[in-house]
Amino acid sequence: MSQGLNVKPAAGKLGILTPGMGAVASTFIAGVIASRKGLRLPIGSVTQLGHIRLGKRTDNHQPLIKNFVPLTELADIEFGGWDIFEDSVYEAAVKCGVLPKDLLDEIKDELSAIKPMKAVFDNYYVKKLDGTHVKHGANKMELAEQLMADMKAFKEAKGCDRLVMVWCGSTEIYLKPSAVHQTIEAFEEGLRNNDPAIAPSMIYAYAAIKMGIPYANGAPNLSADFPALEDLSRETGSPTMGKDFKTGQTLMKTILAPGFKARMLGMSGWFSTNILGNRDGEVLDDPESFKTKEESKLSVLDTILQPELYPDLYGDLYHKVRINYYPPRGDNKEGWDNIDIFGWMGMPMQIKIDFLCRDSILAAPIVLDLALFLDLAKRAGMSGIQEWLSFYLKSPVTPAGLQPEHDLFIQQKKMKNTLRWMMGEELITHLGREYYEDVSQDDR
Repeated sequence: MSQGLNVKPAAGKLGILTPGMGAVASTFIAGVIASRKGLRLPIGSVTQLGHIRLGKRTDNHQPLIKNFVPLTELADIEFGGWDIFEDSVYEAAVKCGVLPKDLLDEIKDELSAIKPMKAVFDNYYVKKLDGTHVKHGANKMELAEQLMADMKAFKEAKGCDRLVMVWCGSTEIYLKPSAVHQTIEAFEEGLRNNDPAIAPSMIYAYAAIKMGIPYANGAPNLSADFPALEDLSRETGSPTMGKDFKTGQTLMKTILAPGFKARMLGMSGWFSTNILGNRDGEVLDDPESFKTKEESKLSVLDTILQPELYPDLYGDLYHKVRINYYPPRGDNKEGWDNIDIFGWMGMPMQIKIDFLCRDSILAAPIVLDLALFLDLAKRAGMSGIQEWLSFYLKSPVTPAGLQPEHDLFIQQKKMKNTLRWMMGEELITHLGREYYEDVSQDDR
C-alpha cells in the first residue's frame, strides 16, 4: 500500500449549484431527493451503486465506491442554481415531463422550495431562447461579481461548508479561444470591456473558479477550457474538467468503437442522426449552437480509431452527425446509427442501432457523480484539469499538447486507478501474472 493523499473528510453540507435549471437539472435534483427518501434507486450513478476492486481477485475485496472514498452523503446535499425562467424545480420538472408526475408529487414540497436565482444570459449566444429572469450589470465583470455574491449568500443561507458548480445550461454558439482567453489579466480586462468572445458560461466559470469552487461544464461550448481559467483554477485550487455530458449516441460510440478497433475491423462510414424535442433540441436547431455540438460529437471516433496509425482500416472513414428538432418527441431522444464496417479480405458488413434514449435520465446521474467527485478532488488538494473524470464526457479536456482519451474502458480504468491512488491502494494493471507464478511455486 502506498502513501495516498491527505483527503479531508466530507464534513458538513455540500451545495450543488447548476446554471440552468431545466430538464437535466430538475431531473437530477428530483432524483436525488427521491433516492434519499427511499422512493427510487439512483440507477446510473457510479458513486452510489458502483463497486471498486482492491487487491487481488482472490481477495474478493470489492467495496462500494462511496464506502471506499469519503464522498458527501446524499442527505448532506443542498441544491441551488440560476435560470432565465422563474419556475421552481417542481414546476420545471412537470413542464419538462421527464419523470412521472406521481413521483414528482411525492416530493412536491421539497422541489417547490427550490427556486432559481436570476441568470446571466445573452440571447446572442443562445439564439433560440429568451427569458426575463436575468441579471443586469454595467459590464460582464459586474455580472460575475453578482454571481459570486449569489454563491456567498446561498452558502450562508443553506449552511453549506463547500460548493460545486455544474453547468446544466443550453449549448452556446461555437467560439474558439482568442487573445482574451490566453491570460487571466486579458480575460478580466475583457470582462470589464464586455468582450463578445466571453459568453455567459465563461462568466459562471470565472466566478466559481475565482472563489476556489470546482466547476464542470455539461455542454460542449467553450467555457473553462482555455489557458486563462486553467491557470486561475490552479492558482485558486479549483478542480475543473472537460465538457459535454456523455449520454446517448456518443456513449454508444465510445462503447462500440473500441471493440471494432480491438478486433482490427475496418470502418468505412458511421452515419448518425438524432431527433429530440426538448429545450436542448430547440437550441441545437440554431446552426451556430449545432456547430458547437457537432465538433464535440465528431471528435470521438478519430481519437479512438487513430486513423493515422491504421490508414487501411480507418483512413477513409466518412463520419456524419445530424441533430433534428422534433417537438412531439420531447425529452425522449431517438439516436439512429448506420455503421459500415469491413472484415477479412475487405468484405463489407453493416450494423444498425436505434437507441430510444432519454437524455435527461442519462445525464442526471452524471451531474451527481461529477459534483461528488469534484468535491472529493477539492478536499484531496487536486486542482486544475481532472482528466480522470473523462469517463463522463464527450469532450475531455487535457493540458496543451496531450491527446484526450475517448475509449470508455480506458477512461474507467483511469478513474478507478485514480481513486485507488488517492487512497493509497495498489493500482490494478490486470496483468495477473502473480496468480500463475504462485501456482508454479506451489508445483515445485
